[in-house]
Amino acid sequence: MNRTAIVVAAIVAAVIAGVTGWYALRTPPAPPPVVATPAPPPSPAPPAAPAIENPVSEAPLAASTAPVEPVPLDHSDAAMRPALAGLFAGHALPPFLHLDRIIRNVVATVDALPRAGVSPTVMPVDPVPGRMAVANDGGAPVLAADNDARYTPYVEALKAADMRLAASVYLEYYPLFQQAYQELGYPNGYFNDRLVSVIDLMLATPAVDGPLRLAQPKVVYTYADPALEALPAGQKIMLRMGKANADAVRAKLREFRAQITKSPPPH
Repeated sequence: MNRTAIVVAAIVAAVIAGVTGWYALRTPPAPPPVVATPAPPPSPAPPAAPAIENPVSEAPLAASTAPVEPVPLDHSDAAMRPALAGLFAGHALPPFLHLDRIIRNVVATVDALPRAGVSPTVMPVDPVPGRMAVANDGGAPVLAADNDARYTPYVEALKAADMRLAASVYLEYYPLFQQAYQELGYPNGYFNDRLVSVIDLMLATPAVDGPLRLAQPKVVYTYADPALEALPAGQKIMLRMGKANADAVRAKLREFRAQITKSPPPH
């Protein structure tokens, strides 16, 4: 019974009791006061959970069926190192890969790629060595074709990595990636949503015909085209590594994306 029904029933019971007492005693007793208890204010509805745009799907077929022992995020490096080594079967771990704070650094880097820049302190790899190679094209500076070679070791390591196994490792340890993402200041967000959106951002890097023209307003070179200069850090990296390298990275990103979400990339 709801509260209103209880109050009505109490009033009816009081009336019946009063009538019965009048017939029994011929003197009506003073009816007891009926104290109506005010209904409490309705509780505020809990906030709706954010929609999961790209839910973590089941592990791919290559995933191990053995359960993964829970590992605290602060002690996850020891578990991730052999898992990373397995991604490069037959190859040594890339020397430029950082093996400390792996999950936190991956999450922080992914989160920063859509922004203006990525701090080297959170990147899970060493910065690309050497200085950006610049050539001259009709008196104007352009990105030199041999600049692509600086990125070759990174791209070759990515090409050697098993994306199906990489997705398995990611999905098995996803709760730790999610925890690291919440620590960044996203208590209600989902890291997989962020990761997929960043992959889509990288895939959508605009194509540029001909050499990339540069400007040097101060010491650091910038892109001469304001639209390219305004691109986020992730897309600028794709441009700087050259078309062949970028195409290889896109292929691996599409392969990995297909393993962690069922939705196709936007066209």
